[in-house]
Amino acid sequence: MNPVLANALLNFEPGIVIWIGITFILFLLTLRKFAWGPVLAALEKREQSIQESLDSAEKAMKRAEEIARNNDEALRKAEVEAQRVRKEAKEEAEKIRVEIIEKSRSEAEAVKDQILATIDQEKQKAMLELRSHVAELALEAATKILNAELDKKKNQKLVDDFIDGISKN
Repeated sequence: MNPVLANALLNFEPGIVIWIGITFILFLLTLRKFAWGPVLAALEKREQSIQESLDSAEKAMKRAEEIARNNDEALRKAEVEAQRVRKEAKEEAEKIRVEIIEKSRSEAEAVKDQILATIDQEKQKAMLELRSHVAELALEAATKILNAELDKKKNQKLVDDFIDGISKN
């Protein structure tokens, strides 16, 4: 470093100090008027924006927690409802199954009764036809016998006794 310059820096000159002080004060006043206010306003605005974002995030977090609780509660309710519906469906299916079985049994019983009635009617019809035919045969046989051996009165009694015997069987 230059010795003259080093000497000049170490020497104290009041005029320079005053001008440096005035310049510094003017610089501070200018800075305060034109830069400090807008910088502080921008910082305040930024701080307010950050605070609003934090508040908004906190509200959103609370809302998300509330929605999660509501979803959990709705899920539990839906599961309970689904279990109830499944239970009712099983009960209804069992009821329908029992009704179908009972209906099938009653229909089978009705068909059986109808078949038995039809068989009985056919049996009665066959018996009547058989009796009629047997009576005719007996009458023919009796007529032949009577013509050969008996009179008409004895013949009729013989046929009547024969028909009565068939009716009892």
